[in-house]
Amino acid sequence: MNYSFFFSTLLFCYFANLKAQQPNVVWIVSEDNSKHYMKLFDAHGVHTPTIEKLAQNGIQFNRAFSNAAVCSAARSSIITGVYGPKLATHYHRSEQKVTLPENIKMFPEYLREAGYYTTNNAKEDYNIHKNNNVWDDSSNKASWRNRKKGQPFFHVYNIGTTHEGSLHFSEKEMNTTPTNTALEQVFVQPNHPQTKIFSYTNAFYLDRISKMDAEVGEVICELKRDNLLESTIIFYYGDHGGVLPNSKGYLKETGLHVPLIVSIPEQYKHLAPFSSGTSTNTFVSFVDFSATVLNVAGVKVPKTIDGVPFLGRNVSKHTLQNKETFGYADRFDEKYDMVRSVRIGNLKYIRNFQPFNVDGLMNNYRYKQLAYSEWKLLFDKGQLNEIQASFFKPKAPEEVYDVEKDPFETNNLAYDAAYHKELLKLRKSLNSWIKSMPDLSFYPEHLIMEKAFINPIAFGAAHKKNISSYLKIANLQLLPFDEAKPKLLKYLDSPDELERYWALISCSSFGLKASELSDKIEALMTSDTLLINRMRAAEFLGITGLKDSSNALTNLLYQSNNEKEALLLLNTIVLQQDYYKNDQFSINSELINKAVLKNKLIQERLKYLNHELPY
Repeated sequence: MNYSFFFSTLLFCYFANLKAQQPNVVWIVSEDNSKHYMKLFDAHGVHTPTIEKLAQNGIQFNRAFSNAAVCSAARSSIITGVYGPKLATHYHRSEQKVTLPENIKMFPEYLREAGYYTTNNAKEDYNIHKNNNVWDDSSNKASWRNRKKGQPFFHVYNIGTTHEGSLHFSEKEMNTTPTNTALEQVFVQPNHPQTKIFSYTNAFYLDRISKMDAEVGEVICELKRDNLLESTIIFYYGDHGGVLPNSKGYLKETGLHVPLIVSIPEQYKHLAPFSSGTSTNTFVSFVDFSATVLNVAGVKVPKTIDGVPFLGRNVSKHTLQNKETFGYADRFDEKYDMVRSVRIGNLKYIRNFQPFNVDGLMNNYRYKQLAYSEWKLLFDKGQLNEIQASFFKPKAPEEVYDVEKDPFETNNLAYDAAYHKELLKLRKSLNSWIKSMPDLSFYPEHLIMEKAFINPIAFGAAHKKNISSYLKIANLQLLPFDEAKPKLLKYLDSPDELERYWALISCSSFGLKASELSDKIEALMTSDTLLINRMRAAEFLGITGLKDSSNALTNLLYQSNNEKEALLLLNTIVLQQDYYKNDQFSINSELINKAVLKNKLIQERLKYLNHELPY
């Protein structure tokens, strides 16, 4: 007997059988809905019979989170398994794409290398240059049906029914289009005005959730028709939170906390640490999704992925002890900010690095929604209570919420002595995470694009000490001003341009408390070698009202020849005009750099400033 042939044949059969046992994986993704709109997760939500049935035969993750609160930033972290501020993929939306380092891939590439057929139907929205190795097909016709016989597949199906754009109805449409959900039965969040428009918007959106649920059912029926249900692991999740005001685009739970159900067929039960029909409070985040699919498929998880698997081989309840999730928010279209968050257990910490920025600052796409426009109008009329009006006022540098007791984050506990110990723990956790990435946002966006987009990981590694220094300066905001003052004076004179940049931002965070530094800051407004430092100095003077800096900001806008630099300037101009009201602006578009003027986001800001928008 030829034993060599026998054993080689046996080994071939073993691996062929192993490959045949690889599960198919299908992601069904709904856009712009947090868990708050579904009764399965929240008492104020609507019934979703299809998703509820999926949960009866699957695992319900009660603590699933996006790491970013908007499409492109969230999807970039999903497809790479890498935190956005580390990879410079966290701005929404960037006209220029990031180039991935050679050792980081969009994870479907690894699946294809392992023999999977990968398809996406059809939204991508990545802030990354994509090569041809990611998908076998990415289009509105993409399907698992075109794979080779017996080939395992990974398929993503995107549902746009619940997208924010569905709420861009007019007042006439609102008055002529009844909702299936009764207006008198809907819950309006306590931080929102309790008006007919908000009630209608909630009811209308709950109807969209119901429609989305039926579409989830259609995908499951397709799998059933193809006799694939017993060989396919199904994920249903929302691509981030939303979509009523102060959710999508913000690090509230309504912006980050997403629904997640995973249904696992009988033959793959060994890949799940949880029984079917159960729920878990284990924390999982979008950076974990790629690692999880790779682990389920039997593919080694690359060390470059920041996340960890929550399903698959060598995963157990014992290994799943995570009670922490991180979030980030920066530029959304033309609106700038820099906010980071960490949630540990039931406590949520939000760090506003530019607390003088106002959440309600004009963002043209957002304000197409009637609810946003009404909210701002009521604020201008002085008809909001303190909680409702906070959206249009400067923020505290730090916020702490018990999100189990206060799910809509209305009672800031950061300055409550009873929570001081917890505050310090949360602050330490966030600072450690920021430094470990490191977080590239401590460089202004246009500088990141110029210096880091070719290889953001290498840039971050080379400038880790700089970023740690800038974080230290930003955290002077957390000290009493008298304690921070000598350090601010030191950094305002620093030879490092960005140390001066962050010192100026921290001065603006103190507002009038820092007025005794105004002479030095005014000198920087005219003499600093970095244009955006002159902008930050002018911003301080405008925020405090110590000097009319409108001409200085306008002239800086005319001097700028960089689109993102000019966009940041316009952010400050709109902020001062609308909320600090100390300066008046008159901008002559003909004096703006012609290349800058071609930018669509620049055009959006100018249309608003020139009163050319219908809302």
